Amino acid sequence: MAREICLRLLTDRARTRQELAQALRRKGIPDDAAATVLARFDEVGLIDDAAFAGQWVRSRHTHRGLARRAIAVELRRKGVADEVAGEALAEVDGESEERRARELVDRKLRSLKVASAEQQTVAGRRLVGMLARKGYGAAVAYRVVREALAEHGADVEELDGAEPPDD
Repeated sequence: MAREICLRLLTDRARTRQELAQALRRKGIPDDAAATVLARFDEVGLIDDAAFAGQWVRSRHTHRGLARRAIAVELRRKGVADEVAGEALAEVDGESEERRARELVDRKLRSLKVASAEQQTVAGRRLVGMLARKGYGAAVAYRVVREALAEHGADVEELDGAEPPDD
């Protein structure tokens, strides 16, 4: 029974050992049976937290636009060891993180009005908030938003007074 549950879950997407253990616990599988099945799956390579973490980092950064900070929280929740998560997160450097933040801001700016000073201020706050929710640090968020608004002809002095120090 435990084997079938794990195989079914793994057909949807890769899972961490902790995710599978939790699923087996929810299904009422005894701990010793779960441990045996998980050990065997680990042995044959069906469970690989390092591979999962690498795949998760690439997917969440590329498709959802999440920053390293937000992805690290997700990996921790999924039971990936901090050391393994750190290695996977090393794939996303500061430059690619900032580039992805800029892509998100540019895409969102297309749907925002920034003609008046008030609209520019509101758009700036919304854009910084969007980046913050995706895990980007304040310094990166303000810099990227200021640059994007400036390129769209906005007066960025409104954001200058609110910018936090570098993180």
